[in-house]
Amino acid sequence: MEPGLYIVATPIGNARDITLRALDVLAEADLVLCEDTRVTSKLFAIHGLKTPLRAYHEHNAATERPKVIARIQDGASVALVSDAGTPLISDPGYKLVQALLEEDLAVTTLPGASSVMAALTLASLPTDRFLFAGFLPPKQAARRTSLEELQGLTASLVFLESPRRLAAMLADVVTALGDRQVSVARELTKKFEEVRRGTAAELAAHYDEVGAPKGEVVVIVGPPEGDAVIDEASVDDMLRKALTQHSLKDAVAAVTGATGLKRREVYSRALDLSKGEV
Repeated sequence: MEPGLYIVATPIGNARDITLRALDVLAEADLVLCEDTRVTSKLFAIHGLKTPLRAYHEHNAATERPKVIARIQDGASVALVSDAGTPLISDPGYKLVQALLEEDLAVTTLPGASSVMAALTLASLPTDRFLFAGFLPPKQAARRTSLEELQGLTASLVFLESPRRLAAMLADVVTALGDRQVSVARELTKKFEEVRRGTAAELAAHYDEVGAPKGEVVVIVGPPEGDAVIDEASVDDMLRKALTQHSLKDAVAAVTGATGLKRREVYSRALDLSKGEV
């Protein structure tokens, strides 16, 4: 193998979801960098791989990065993996890539499994345009603010979420974006793979009732249905209902997300309604 960094995708569940090229590189590399050596060791045991492992994660990256660069400069081939899926997607590593490119050292990638792409293919939602937004903030106020910033995007939105925050997150989707179509995928490629589809409100109620699911969760929120013509009376009805359940700000956010209308227009109408001027 030529000296350089090889970014290698690994399975997100089923250990057989690994490419032949990935197995070749992981077997022949001088060193494999991984988030957790215990996790990667299990994959190596399944496939009979013996290459030395070294931990590389957000807590030690600053000290390990110069060592990796020096190793490659000395002629080593180094593979980079995450615990599961494609490295650098919500995982550490991009600063290492930057540093290597600045030193004019080779970097290449071996594509493969990705929970984001797997969830999108199963969502039954538009995939011609999508935004990967990673993890939302854990606290409600910050989470709603982050969601509101995405209101105007005519694209499917992809989130990773903690199972214990799932019901609250979906409720905030309703408040900030409107009651859009949503897909919740978990345990992808594993024995208990599950994909639930419905509106954000329906799924929020489901997970509030049954409790947090097990396993990794990917949430796909469909784009706003902005092509339909929405009359003024319908907007007023939506606002009246939203104002009985939420503050003025949250009601405006919910109706804006559901209709795709401009926020200032909805806000002006909501003010008139709240003052009894309509």
